[in-house]
Amino acid sequence: MPQYGDYQNAIYFAGLSGIVPDWPVDHAGLRAHAEARWPPSVRDYVQGGCGDERTQDVNATAFAHWGMVPRMMVDTATRDLSTTLFGRALPSPLFMAPIGVNGICTDDGHGDLAAAQASAATGVPFCASTLANDPLEAVRAACGEVPALFQLYTSRNPDVAASIVARAEAAGYAALVVTLDTWVTGWRPRDLNTGNFPQLRGQVLANYFSDPAFRALLPRPPEEDPQAAVATWAATFGRVLTWDDMAWLRSLTTMPIVLKGICHPDDARRALDCGADGIYVSNHGGRQANGGIAAIDLLPEIADAVRGRVPLLFDSGVRSGTDLVKAIALGADFVGLGRPYCYGLAVGGAAGCAHVLKCVLAEADLLMAVNGWPTLAAVRAAGARRV
Repeated sequence: MPQYGDYQNAIYFAGLSGIVPDWPVDHAGLRAHAEARWPPSVRDYVQGGCGDERTQDVNATAFAHWGMVPRMMVDTATRDLSTTLFGRALPSPLFMAPIGVNGICTDDGHGDLAAAQASAATGVPFCASTLANDPLEAVRAACGEVPALFQLYTSRNPDVAASIVARAEAAGYAALVVTLDTWVTGWRPRDLNTGNFPQLRGQVLANYFSDPAFRALLPRPPEEDPQAAVATWAATFGRVLTWDDMAWLRSLTTMPIVLKGICHPDDARRALDCGADGIYVSNHGGRQANGGIAAIDLLPEIADAVRGRVPLLFDSGVRSGTDLVKAIALGADFVGLGRPYCYGLAVGGAAGCAHVLKCVLAEADLLMAVNGWPTLAAVRAAGARRV
């Protein structure tokens, strides 16, 4: 039975013939290669965070103060990372977190399609963003048989919001992930210092410009007057959501609804009371608000509040397979990878993205093998300790 860790064997055996990987297998190397390829505007937008970026930084470094204890004399010759999400079988708990500028991360401007193709190649689900350079229908089709999620930025115009959700459901997305913390953009000095906001330049707005309800708001089609279309987008982006809006969101779709941005156990309980089908622990990678606690440190309390009643998704600061395993140990059911797969898109398109996903899964699989955890249940039973 093939294991994710076999990816390292392929690399080592290829090395006997003088073949080395096209791209680095480590996060630092990938980041450096991606930064060298991107123009400064893309680099700063992807890499930047809110304020002095402390929350963004601690999201990643906080994993280091969680440690796990290995167990010996356990048969881990075969590991099973499989799981299910909303009744759909998945080979692992890893997914690609939504990133609104995937489209501009590749040289050809079709990073959303490349990420979807990487999903199809690896079996890792892609959470497609409302902000994209390709219509959501094309992105979903590129995912093939692998389930995909759709992340919603809720428009102030209810007809536009309803139309985009209906399109996502018709396209076959497995769940609707509603982002709660981005009705306004956080203070991002890197972008402010250069006056750069990609959306105001007409980038990653394909889902709006292709939407019939949005186009109905325009005096002329976006193709004829892109500046007016961008201005209309800016005027209608970002509805402030409250708990009272859950009934409205539910009325839009039969898809499971996952609430993204939950960081407090009381909010998790309230979400369940309001009928959420999934909880997504995230502080937007530190891009939306500074001064917060690392998301991984918030995860255990929320997992205790949810108690397995609905799937618990997590992202923010995940950089490696070790981080993936630690998040599972602390209560996550599914773990989202963000910037690292963007780096893969930058260096190698769909193939580069698939390489990153394979590396993360290989590291996670080998960690489980060496530490005596043959299943995800064993990882959860082992838990993690503050060190």
